[in-house]
Amino acid sequence: MSPRVLGGLAAFLCLVLDQANKLWLIHVFDIEARRPVRLAPFFDIIYERNPGISYSLFRAQSAMGRWILVALTLFAILLLSIWLWRATNRLVALALGCIIGGALGNAIDRIAAGAVADFYYFHIGSFSWYVFNLADAAIVAGVALLILDAFTSEEAGVPAPDSEGHS
Repeated sequence: MSPRVLGGLAAFLCLVLDQANKLWLIHVFDIEARRPVRLAPFFDIIYERNPGISYSLFRAQSAMGRWILVALTLFAILLLSIWLWRATNRLVALALGCIIGGALGNAIDRIAAGAVADFYYFHIGSFSWYVFNLADAAIVAGVALLILDAFTSEEAGVPAPDSEGHS
């Protein structure tokens, strides 16, 4: 499978899983009426609408702010898509696909509802992690894969595994 196809499939799967999860939690499970749902002493499913980006930074308080965030997101997706199109490394393509799919999932929320739907909440005692969704997880996974590639690629001075997994 070519890197482009792999990245495209990753983007598609991340987008579909994210949107299906959001639609199910909101419209079928009715998380808004049930929240919070405690799954473990440190993990809840809740429903938050985030008008900003990660960690609720750059909260869009107006329609103009919302559309600026949408435009910036779409521009970033365009740049990442160009990078994906040029990618020759499957790990990089997979990473970019995850980031693109996650970004598209959150962009759809912002366009359709004015904010991103977040559900997953980790907390331990007084420590609280931000609320996130599957799109956010895909973006983080993609960034982690890019970091992994940066440390394991031949350009980093470490031989990359060949197609059969040998170094």
